[in-house]
Amino acid sequence: MSNQTKKIDSRYSRPQTIAGALGGLIRIFGVRASDSDLLARWADIMGADIASVASLAAIKKNRDNTFNVVIRPTNPAYALQLSYQRDEIITRINKYFGYDAVSKISFRK
Repeated sequence: MSNQTKKIDSRYSRPQTIAGALGGLIRIFGVRASDSDLLARWADIMGADIASVASLAAIKKNRDNTFNVVIRPTNPAYALQLSYQRDEIITRINKYFGYDAVSKISFRK
């Protein structure tokens, strides 16, 4: 039995987590696991223009698999600006998830 065969056999003989077994495949294929993924990739999804003035405060998942998203501006003065960009924010989040994921957006000061 060669050295490489021993490594393969011992690797599969011990239990592995799903995340460890799949590695980065989920990220490569673009599968969105949950609403927490939105929080982790907020800056990438929103872009520098919105992510620099707002952060994600809360996400509530509804029974129909849509989300109520609460956004907190870094400065209360940005709340009005963000309210004008509401449609753009909804579009970016929906584009990321691949379906109409957002049912409501609200802002906390």
